[in-house]
Amino acid sequence: MDSLSIQRTAVVGAGTMGNGIAHVLALAGYDVALVDLNGDVLDAATSTIASNLDRQVDKDRIDADDRDRALDRLRPTPDTADGVADADLVVEAVSETQDVKQTVFAELDRHAPDHAILASNTSSISITGLAAQTERPEQVIGMHFFNPVPVMRLVEIVRGQRTTDATFEAVDELARDLGKEPVEVEDYPGFVSNRILMPMINEAVFCVMEGVAEPEDIDTVMKLGMNHPMGPLTLADFIGLDVCLDILEVLHGDLGDDKYRPCPLLRRMVTAGQLGRKTGEGFFPYDE
Repeated sequence: MDSLSIQRTAVVGAGTMGNGIAHVLALAGYDVALVDLNGDVLDAATSTIASNLDRQVDKDRIDADDRDRALDRLRPTPDTADGVADADLVVEAVSETQDVKQTVFAELDRHAPDHAILASNTSSISITGLAAQTERPEQVIGMHFFNPVPVMRLVEIVRGQRTTDATFEAVDELARDLGKEPVEVEDYPGFVSNRILMPMINEAVFCVMEGVAEPEDIDTVMKLGMNHPMGPLTLADFIGLDVCLDILEVLHGDLGDDKYRPCPLLRRMVTAGQLGRKTGEGFFPYDE
């Protein structure tokens, strides 16, 4: 299957990442079914996409006709079977929980056409494990976008144990068509991005817990000393502390190395519901 045959797509999960992926697919000329079982989430996602497209028009990055055509290509639906029924490519973007993703992949395998590629936006979970839930492991691949999707250029394309070259090439070409910079990555926990990033964030949290420095000062060290555009604690708040914890749990469990052990303070903050920007409080306070 080559990328020229990918015309109809579906994105399953309409949260922050899912609506961003649907946005870039629709803007690039692909028909997109945006699937979410929660009608409120689906309504919020379509509103967010429209607002973000308007912002691009205001900044002269696209014109009004581009926006209108993108919105015309978008079809929100709460019905997974209906959403993926004629898709050439399905991108899963549900919560970063292995059991949930495995259940979704088994369902997608039942309802998507036989030729369809099934991709996951997972940031850490095994693509090979997700592929094992299907009858088409050769057509399963990781397509890890970064937040905010319309802005960030990187996509990690993750080969599972049985992913074919044809599947990889189709997704690689699609990513380039979206204006992204794809990087080929093998299927190991955390891939490249989070295997490097999450231990840094985790160590920054240990520095807070141990009283090494205040959160503001830890971020300042990394911004001014290491030339990072954003400090690790601010970034953790942006990602979501619950997501950071989930990824660290995967790294710790799958690699079996205590250097990935989540900091107890991170676990405590997640338990308390202090998840970062999305809850208004993490390592720093935020206006709702």
